[in-house]
Amino acid sequence: MAVFRYIATDLSGRTVRGKENAEDKDALVKKLRDKGLFCSSFTEESEKVQDAKVKFKTKDLAFFSRQISTMLTSGISLIKALSILINQQEDKKKKALLIEMYDDVQRGKSFSEALISQGNAFPNLFVSMVAAGESSGNLDHIMKRLSSHYDKENKTSNKIKSAMSYPIILGIIMLVIVVALFAFVMPSFASMFSNPDDIPAFTAFLLSVSDSMVHYPYIYIGVIAAIVLLIKFLKKVPGIKLWWDRTKVRIPKAGKLICTIYTSRFAHTMSNLFSSGMPMVECIQKSEQVLGNSYISQEFVTVIENVKQGESFSTALGRTGIFDPVFVSVVLVGEESGTLDEILDKTADYYDDEADTAIDRLTAMLQPAMILIMGVLVCAILLAIYPAMYQAMGNIA
Repeated sequence: MAVFRYIATDLSGRTVRGKENAEDKDALVKKLRDKGLFCSSFTEESEKVQDAKVKFKTKDLAFFSRQISTMLTSGISLIKALSILINQQEDKKKKALLIEMYDDVQRGKSFSEALISQGNAFPNLFVSMVAAGESSGNLDHIMKRLSSHYDKENKTSNKIKSAMSYPIILGIIMLVIVVALFAFVMPSFASMFSNPDDIPAFTAFLLSVSDSMVHYPYIYIGVIAAIVLLIKFLKKVPGIKLWWDRTKVRIPKAGKLICTIYTSRFAHTMSNLFSSGMPMVECIQKSEQVLGNSYISQEFVTVIENVKQGESFSTALGRTGIFDPVFVSVVLVGEESGTLDEILDKTADYYDDEADTAIDRLTAMLQPAMILIMGVLVCAILLAIYPAMYQAMGNIA
């Protein structure tokens, strides 16, 4: 979405200057014409809307949508609803953002345009559904669906965080134990060898690691920091990100569980977008973007092209091999019966339960793996210590 500064003439011949968000110059001219303005010149201010100072999280989006929906259903105008939310908001940055939106709507901008003006504070899905709700005149209903959608997203996110807390704690404990063994236990056994030449190679290696950890800890801290930064950098490299996203969905057993979680999110998003009256192709594009997987996005390029050429969505979807065949069959039934939005909504509820089970299984797979790694490390240290203990006992004897 680009930002354009324009000079236009209204119906009375008065010159109007302003700033507008639009996909391209043709969209800008059309937007201005719809407002009764005739563009005489324009300049593109920046390629993209600047990043917002604050982003609304799924919890905030669920609350925001629920409040707007309730007030609109009660007959309160959108401007009044935004005013009430401003008074309720305690966070200064979010309050400033809502005030800007309130001013934009008062000046005649649509709600969706006011959201776009805030950069990436609101996700594309949220903005698209609001725009669709405004076009159909069902903004209150759309806001209710958005509230339900983000409420489920928040619950899923919290469940993943909760499920991952135990493996993370276990990993921290494992790290502390290993560091303690190398820093405090291993050095005390080095003095038990009367002749350094008698130290086994493996024991000598671990003793050298222990010695360097005690005397040069900053080297290890630097290496760990470098690895973290490298991983962050590599995640931004398109080719590596594509490889990792492809690998995730192809890992035996775990890949199938990850795809189940993707199916749940895709079904919910597709159902909400399609029920709002959005065209099928646009629904597909925005639904796959929610998954945040570059490999799936690459596969969906072909899906979208095939749908544009007249192929059924279920056929194009099944060819990717990403989603469960049962889900593809459900989509086919929805297309043939003309109730795709309703069927997707019900199917999404089913896959919600499946996603919860998938999260539990993924966590259950991580725990024994981490325990095994910790056991191997402790065993390696014990194998290095035993020769020193035997030699010490031999010297005592």
